[in-house]
Amino acid sequence: MLRYTVLTLFPRLIEPWMQEALLAKAVQRGLIEIRVRDIRNYAKDKHRQVDDYPYGGGAGMVLRPDVVVAAIEDQLPADEVILLTPAGEPLRQPLAEELAAKDHLVLVSGRYEGIDARVENFVTREVSIGDFVLMGGEVAALAVIEATARLVPGVLGDPESHRLDSFSWGLLDYPQYTRPPEFRGLKVPEVLTSGHHGKVAEWRRREALKRTLERRPDLLAHARLNPEDLRLLAQLDADEDAPAP
Repeated sequence: MLRYTVLTLFPRLIEPWMQEALLAKAVQRGLIEIRVRDIRNYAKDKHRQVDDYPYGGGAGMVLRPDVVVAAIEDQLPADEVILLTPAGEPLRQPLAEELAAKDHLVLVSGRYEGIDARVENFVTREVSIGDFVLMGGEVAALAVIEATARLVPGVLGDPESHRLDSFSWGLLDYPQYTRPPEFRGLKVPEVLTSGHHGKVAEWRRREALKRTLERRPDLLAHARLNPEDLRLLAQLDADEDAPAP
């Protein structure tokens, strides 16, 4: 079972998320456990103050290291103590797979202008979900939970699902279609209704390569490509460079 402990000033931002959909089912079945701890409970003064003005001046308030570290240490032992921050390593599929193999993740969600830098000495890694700034780390914590919990055996209905997702094989996912077979003049590709599994698999791989080449060519440098993939990419490049009729 994979356990999560989320440290936050706003527990009610996290709690509803774990009560719906696949996460709720995974919790109910004992596949994962999600605990939420209010950082404010670790403040020592009667006003439960968790932040203070930044040294050197500047706008906003900074979370105090004594309060945050007390909250972290109360959750130990943990395999990883993760600080959610724009300065962290990007949350990509290989990292999600690595974290999903752990037993206990502590996710530290900041607020206001940030957390005192000395807290960095008490975490094992820093993680970012993108090059943008949020109002707090709760959304990032939920992203880590979503990305890793779905990799825990039994959480998804089909155990093969996550292996075919975008990024799991280094490429974007192929286009998906369902009923009706025609919608406002747009038809489902014939190959998908042909019943020929080999041709369907070939079409899907080609479309995944095409979509990645068009939308995220940077991923191709690290994707697991076989000789047939390289041939298809060369063909796609040639088709793109061909003059229009």
